[in-house]
Amino acid sequence: MSLLINPGDLGEATILDVRWRLAGTPGIESYLEGHLPGAAFCDLDRDLAGPAGPGGRHPLPDAGAFQEAMRRLGVSASRPVVVYDDADSTSAARAWWTLRYFGHPDVRVLDGGFRRWVDEGFPVTKEEPVPEPGDFTARPGGMPVLEAAEAGALADDGVLLDARASERYRGEVEPIDPVAGHIPGAVSAPTSENVDSSGRFHPAEFLRERFLSFGVVPEVPVGAYCGSGVTAAHEVLALALAGVPAALYVGSWSHWVTDPARPITKN
Repeated sequence: MSLLINPGDLGEATILDVRWRLAGTPGIESYLEGHLPGAAFCDLDRDLAGPAGPGGRHPLPDAGAFQEAMRRLGVSASRPVVVYDDADSTSAARAWWTLRYFGHPDVRVLDGGFRRWVDEGFPVTKEEPVPEPGDFTARPGGMPVLEAAEAGALADDGVLLDARASERYRGEVEPIDPVAGHIPGAVSAPTSENVDSSGRFHPAEFLRERFLSFGVVPEVPVGAYCGSGVTAAHEVLALALAGVPAALYVGSWSHWVTDPARPITKN
């Protein structure tokens, strides 16, 4: 089953609009200005994460809360789900990953997102649907995760990819979290380079070669982290497209720095 889907192939799917920005206009405002017909708005902060705190800025949501949110949005296990964002699939990938983690069997990302949908002439609406409640049951454990100690060990024993911008990895800037730098041994692999200028994912062979350059080879365990587990989900999706299974450190840097005993590197 392909993890991506093209605008003309949506069929009978539950569609979730997951537009979100770390800063700037909230995604709901973009949704209200126009969205795919039948799409319900999925709030990343509210529906795809638990409350910010010691677990990081976007920790895993409680299974019960996630189940309730997905049912409210019309998600059922027997019906495919298509998720999209503005273009580059960064926040859509978090929806893909979270749904897969909680056991949904068929989730796909609209490659190129809303921008591609509009560019290819597909219809847009401001009409807000009232989804028929779904019956999705959240069962944790469908995707591999890393705790802090496991992420630190993986940086030594496998490949731990840092999906943030390279200047944040190097500790030159840190616009969000209280401490700059990266997990010792982690490799800088900005997730922005997984897609082309239009926001569509590069072909699988391109992605395989990219990750190979970071030391991702068969039989070597791979994990990813970012600031708070959003762009790292995009990295996990790109790795999956390349045929590489990978674990996600959900708490990521925002969790790592909550313990001053955890080591930090800048370079």
